[in-house]
Amino acid sequence: MKMITLHVLDDSLEVSYHPTDAAGERQFIIAYNSDQTIGENLENLRLKLAGLDVDAAVVDNALSYPFSDTVVGINHQRIDIGLAITNMLNIPVVSNQAIAQQGLTAALQAKRDYLSWHLDYYGQYQGKRNYGQEAMLTVGNGFVGLRGAYTEAHADADNYPGMYTAGLYDQLTTNLNGRAVTNEDLVNLPNAQALSFGVDHQNPFQIKAADIQDIYRSLDLHTGTLTTTMLVQLSTGHSLQIKTTKLANFKDWHRLAIRYSITPLNFAGSLQVYSTIDGSVVNGNVSRYNAFDQHHLRVTGTSQQPDSIFLEAQTRASHVDLALGSHLTGPGQALATPSDGRPNAEQQVRQMRSVDVQPQQTYTFEKNIVLFTSRETTGNVLQAAMADLQRASFADTLASSTAYWQKRWADADFQITGDITSQKLTRVNLYHLFSAVQAIRSGQIDASINARGLDGEAYRGHVFWDEMFDLPVFALHDPQLARQLLMYRYRRLPAAKQNAKDAGYAGAMYPWQSGEVGDEQSQVTHLNPLTNTWDPDYSSLQRHVSLAIAYNVIMYHRITGDTDFMAKYGLEMLQEIAQFWLSKTKLDNADHRYTIDRVMGPDEFHENYPNADTTGLANNAYTNLMVTWLFNQLDQLRQDLPAATLKTVDAKTGVTAAVRQQFNDVSHHLKLDINSEGIIGQFEGYFKLPKLDFTKYRAKYGDISRMDRILKAEGKTPDAYQVAKQADALMAFYNLDAPQVLGLLKQLGYELPQQALQKNLQFYLDRTTHGSTLSRIVYAALTAMAGNMDQSWQLFSQALFSDYFDIQGGTTAEGIHLGVMGAVTLMSTRYYAGVDALGDHLTVNPHLPEAWQAVKFQHLLRGTRYTFDIDHHHVTVQADHAATIQIGQQTVSLKPNVSQTITD
Repeated sequence: MKMITLHVLDDSLEVSYHPTDAAGERQFIIAYNSDQTIGENLENLRLKLAGLDVDAAVVDNALSYPFSDTVVGINHQRIDIGLAITNMLNIPVVSNQAIAQQGLTAALQAKRDYLSWHLDYYGQYQGKRNYGQEAMLTVGNGFVGLRGAYTEAHADADNYPGMYTAGLYDQLTTNLNGRAVTNEDLVNLPNAQALSFGVDHQNPFQIKAADIQDIYRSLDLHTGTLTTTMLVQLSTGHSLQIKTTKLANFKDWHRLAIRYSITPLNFAGSLQVYSTIDGSVVNGNVSRYNAFDQHHLRVTGTSQQPDSIFLEAQTRASHVDLALGSHLTGPGQALATPSDGRPNAEQQVRQMRSVDVQPQQTYTFEKNIVLFTSRETTGNVLQAAMADLQRASFADTLASSTAYWQKRWADADFQITGDITSQKLTRVNLYHLFSAVQAIRSGQIDASINARGLDGEAYRGHVFWDEMFDLPVFALHDPQLARQLLMYRYRRLPAAKQNAKDAGYAGAMYPWQSGEVGDEQSQVTHLNPLTNTWDPDYSSLQRHVSLAIAYNVIMYHRITGDTDFMAKYGLEMLQEIAQFWLSKTKLDNADHRYTIDRVMGPDEFHENYPNADTTGLANNAYTNLMVTWLFNQLDQLRQDLPAATLKTVDAKTGVTAAVRQQFNDVSHHLKLDINSEGIIGQFEGYFKLPKLDFTKYRAKYGDISRMDRILKAEGKTPDAYQVAKQADALMAFYNLDAPQVLGLLKQLGYELPQQALQKNLQFYLDRTTHGSTLSRIVYAALTAMAGNMDQSWQLFSQALFSDYFDIQGGTTAEGIHLGVMGAVTLMSTRYYAGVDALGDHLTVNPHLPEAWQAVKFQHLLRGTRYTFDIDHHHVTVQADHAATIQIGQQTVSLKPNVSQTITD
């Protein structure tokens, strides 16, 4: 084992390198640069180790802390050097103390296991960086999401203790510069996690940098528990350790629980614990929304019992009633709780316990929280909250969360050997995916997966096409959950049909942004933060969201074999969506080619043609290819469904033999713009646009990911250039695969030359700024498909780290990006492990990254559970039913519960 030993000094870092061969040992010193941060100075370690293989690191002078063994002090500052080096070098780091207790081998293995199952942050951060960490540390169960804020914090520039419930929206209208602007928001609920302490009846403690010596936050992915350990030194000289554990209940999903343990370190005296439900909250997570009315709640009542408090409220416009209750238990006695003098005290309710304490003794309190709304509750919501709160306990919620995650990891875990960081962040992605939606599986919650989950307010909590990147993951592990997410769209089919009718079309036109009822919630103007001006917003022209919904329906059916869903709901949705696209086509009799115009593709930079009087674009390649695919799939699906089902659905949707013939004609004659080199034009006329000097703009601005805003600030428009925010023309290759797309092109009468994908890929990579987190992961899949694994891995890694490192400069603060989390997960199984469950039949063609020694995971496909164990030379697969799959060029027949290994 090749190791380094680190000795940390105030002005330098002493490093000893210990290879397997003692003759290669060496020592060097890294002197700190005073102009750089501690983290920037540590980056010099990577340079010193260039060319050396390092498997692990040991810190020989770490400080003694209960939450981490690798915290060190540098110039009166502290850093968890172990976390920093693991992020940088992807190796485990342990202390001499851990080695003394466990031995080197056991200590390193324990650290590897810990790092792969925990998301940790050390230290106190400010602004968007802390907001982002709160989002990453959200606990939830799909009904409620609780941001990972300190319970002692109130909403301010550095902290945002938001709380959300699935599908609870409210619309408010604001008069802005003489214009009435209506916005629908996912409502930030009353702050029910508020919990703090006071010493000797002083004011409750609030988060303040001067009082905090250390903070360590750790999300245990095994159990879904978030633990915050805080060391406090008050101005009065009192020192305390505060340990807070938060989690959500997955069985009784109206419940949350907090355990609050306080240890006085240097005093005896009186200690008070304050529990509050604060209804004076607003939607304040996204600063650019602050110009609008964000006061969505009206407190309608508060009440208090000996150990419990309740707050009732109603949303102002949607008139949803809600009730929150909390129950505080622990040592000492309950006392009257006078107002703390804060504004809006009438919108809060608080309880308190007081206990006499001794130094070095730990006093543990429990706060159980329940939330009920009139959306999912029959009868009085306050009575429901009161009854449920009596049954709630921290132990019960912990048992529920632990049991859920044990079962979930047993079927959904993606195990990676050889890459600690990829393993941790893959599990973080799976954690967020399921904790954002799991309770929807019950069928009692009318909601779907919104783009930012239940941990932020960006995109106003709406449902976008991002669900297309997540639904296959859910279908492969929890078909019932995936079905309920699709039912959200089915229930909004009447609204989609009305949307189409209002726009002059047939069928169903789903909105780009969907919320409560399924009407279009996209804005007509957009605030450009670089110019502080309102620009027109045509994003609702992204009609391809309907294609994403059709794709979800078809892939769900393909993965699960759920013919009941297809017969009752899916076929109806597909035929209504297909008729919408049919009604948008226009035939040019001269060449018998159909055009679809007035749309936007996934690349949101292009909204219309320069100097055009109309909005939108014509013959977007992605749209036309996916419409062709949809019409083909609809024809194939109908061949497998009973005649009675077809008769019923056709009568309901108005699909006749003549309409089906129109589907067929359009699917062979849609128009594309393809140049002489075989490059697929993003839309008709794309090649007439001038190229952009990316080198010049990078030199001038550095980050050009949002080139649209940069160009508009210069008085220009991205509509006039060959520049893309994300994959567009090539998105069909991501959704399907190269053979299918080339088949669609041939069906439309277009033949591409050899190496077409590689040529198209390079053409568009040269023109893409990756202004969306989804861009990198889509291109990671495309480059892997084209055989460029180095570039694929680079793009994949950026996508994998996108929320962890908040690579978009603060957007994670407003909620994590669930679309990219689902896409990264599917990328790992579909492209790197090579297990493609989205095709007509299961195929396995692995292309593992060099950093991964092996992977192991399960898929549930049409009722058969497959277990795959794949390394660079072997594929081992087992199925619980007899099955036939394609591994490379071999057709493999599997017997039930008998594994087979194929060697390349």
